[in-house]
Amino acid sequence: MAVIHRERVAWESARVFVAAATDDAYWWLGETLGRHLGQTYELDLKRTRLRLRRDDAPRAGRAHEDALSAEVAAWRARIEDVLTEHPEIAPVLRQVTEETRDRLRR
Repeated sequence: MAVIHRERVAWESARVFVAAATDDAYWWLGETLGRHLGQTYELDLKRTRLRLRRDDAPRAGRAHEDALSAEVAAWRARIEDVLTEHPEIAPVLRQVTEETRDRLRR
């Protein structure tokens, strides 16, 4: 049985989910999060997308980097919380993260 490192799963998922929030992968990820974690997570992804797109005018610079970092941190904490409450969801999160990463590369 493989050991799941909750913090690492949370960190990787957060980075990939935030990257997907402003990509075409957003639509697939939002639906998938809603199905596996609940609609709250789908709505959280939508809010992330809206914040990043609103802050995306320059799409570069310190303000944009700060917005990305804040979103990644929020998602990391959110995912760590769900993994603490439901550790059995870790394999699903890893799979969703991997599939999302693949979709980002397309």
